[in-house]
Amino acid sequence: MNISIDARGINLYNGTGIGTYTENLVKELLNIDKKNNYSLFWTGKNYENYKKDNCKIVFTSRKHGGFYENYYFPTFLRNNNIDIHHIPQNGIGFCDNYTTNCIVTIHDLIPYVLPETTGRGYLERFLRNMPSIIDKSKGILTVSEYSKRDILKFFNHIPEEKVFVTPLAANANFKPLDKEKCKRFTREKFNFNKPYILYIGGFSSRKNAKDLVLSFDKIYKDLKEPHVLLLVGSLKDEGKKLLEFSQCLDSKDNIIFTGFIEDELLPTLYNGAEAFVYPSLYEGFGLPPLEAMSCKTPVITSNITSIPEVTGDAAILIDPFNKSQLEISLINLLNNDELKRELSKKGYERSLQFSWNNTAMKTLEAYEKLFNN
Repeated sequence: MNISIDARGINLYNGTGIGTYTENLVKELLNIDKKNNYSLFWTGKNYENYKKDNCKIVFTSRKHGGFYENYYFPTFLRNNNIDIHHIPQNGIGFCDNYTTNCIVTIHDLIPYVLPETTGRGYLERFLRNMPSIIDKSKGILTVSEYSKRDILKFFNHIPEEKVFVTPLAANANFKPLDKEKCKRFTREKFNFNKPYILYIGGFSSRKNAKDLVLSFDKIYKDLKEPHVLLLVGSLKDEGKKLLEFSQCLDSKDNIIFTGFIEDELLPTLYNGAEAFVYPSLYEGFGLPPLEAMSCKTPVITSNITSIPEVTGDAAILIDPFNKSQLEISLINLLNNDELKRELSKKGYERSLQFSWNNTAMKTLEAYEKLFNN
């Protein structure tokens, strides 16, 4: 097969879930597949590692995206006899001019399920374009069985065999490290001297971080040993509001907002934590709990949407709409060293079931099945 991939997201969406997905998928596809030929549409630098005998880098510009998507890409696909073109970023860049079979990765349908949690511009574009993307694509990849069910629910006219599940994975740097060194590093960096509970993620209302802050405020005096709640993420609109809100709580001196943290520091923060807590209301996959489990950190997270597919029985699963469940789980876990050790072991063993190699293998299987059909 001649396969092209819109790999611009590796640089354009660097540091986001879509950027991480695109980067790891492309690298693993090129590692495992020496039979097919690849063309990568690229923008920016850092392309040297993708140069292979069976891979061509096709340079574009960060500017004039509409020109490339509507004219340059379709012409290239026709002139180079491309069999399958893959758009990994929720179909962004899909246009009606394609005559080549297109495959899109739809990571989730948050704009359909929780429209109030997405920005207005993105919401309008997503709702306007997604029906056409779904209808005109040859196949759809998604990251969990739950997301597949959502796609089939909102677009119930498409056949189930058009949708393929290709689960994600944690990057290789999320692994067990020296716990004591990680604790010391984190305490020194953020100037505290207590064990800590960790949250990593955005502050959109669907992430439910406010309920975590409220639950911590309710139980922090009931812990055998005083803890700090460490919240990691960029402090934009919702994050700033939550920071201001937390300053009115009794536990304010034990709540720390770090702001943006570089990706390379995240494994250290996971490893040093007593527990990772992620009470999200909706996830297409839910990568942070998997990253925590890969670092042997006990996890408390939600029992809804795709998250149980990731954690299995290797985490404490709570109803995120029930604050008392989160409060009780925090106390039970943080006051019980044996339970922490048990979840640390089970979570790590569970994390080994996910790999980017497996993601690439399932993606390649989908390419082949769609091509042969």
